[in-house]
Amino acid sequence: MDHTVDWWPSPAKLNLFLHINGRYPNGYHRLQSLFQLLDKGDELAFNVTQQADIDLLTPIDGVPNEENLIVKAARLLQQHADVQQGCDIQLRKILPMGGGIGGGSSNAATTLIALNHLWKCNLSLTELADIGLTLGADVPVFVMGKTAFAQGVGEQLTPAHVAQKHYLVVFPQCHVSTAEVFTDPDLPRNTALISWQEYEFDQTHNDCQQLVCNRYPNVANTLRWLLEYAPSRMTGTGACLFAVFTSNQEAENVLANLPSGCSGFVATGVDVSPVHDKLARLDSNS
Repeated sequence: MDHTVDWWPSPAKLNLFLHINGRYPNGYHRLQSLFQLLDKGDELAFNVTQQADIDLLTPIDGVPNEENLIVKAARLLQQHADVQQGCDIQLRKILPMGGGIGGGSSNAATTLIALNHLWKCNLSLTELADIGLTLGADVPVFVMGKTAFAQGVGEQLTPAHVAQKHYLVVFPQCHVSTAEVFTDPDLPRNTALISWQEYEFDQTHNDCQQLVCNRYPNVANTLRWLLEYAPSRMTGTGACLFAVFTSNQEAENVLANLPSGCSGFVATGVDVSPVHDKLARLDSNS
């Protein structure tokens, strides 16, 4: 790919904790979580065209372009803002699929933010987040671009400052179905509400973790291994796990010794999404 291509970041996220506090009458779960944005992720490039076609030039194996959230996000924005232009899109896929670290949701959010800028739609972040919510519950947090405390079904977001940590994110090479986890009768659903100000990592947990560990030995074994090195937990409904370090080097050292059959990366937590940093730079140069 041409090195002059203008790449937009599409960062990963971690759920530092995930408490399920009950269910709404419509069956959705009431939850609390802390979305920690990371400084690593996928990358996307957009070339605006004068035809209205939306073309993803780098398809993902097993995902038809029409079902890809990138294409869906571009089409929704095009319709919503009555845009006559189209675009060719390239994706550098770095994050594992189905890992619970927000890859697809983040791709959709970066698409909305970048094309809102490139097509000059002038929609607010709140409007983009509303469009994003129709694509998935995690899209708004990436659109708003702040590490945030989440409540409701995950859509009520309060920006949150988290002391900077370094994370080893590990993918134990298995895919966990979010729908399967949330419909399981054994899922705990009665954790007491906490207030964001009381948050401490070791006073929280992930209500989905035990269930997933029981069903997926790879997740359980990898988590046991990580816990030898640092405080560790599953993110979201899995399958990715993360360990928390105070130094980047410590995290890199453990990454170098990952058990066979696992892949991983080291990332630093950030309060503001890298895609918002890029947008701010573009706005200041225009």
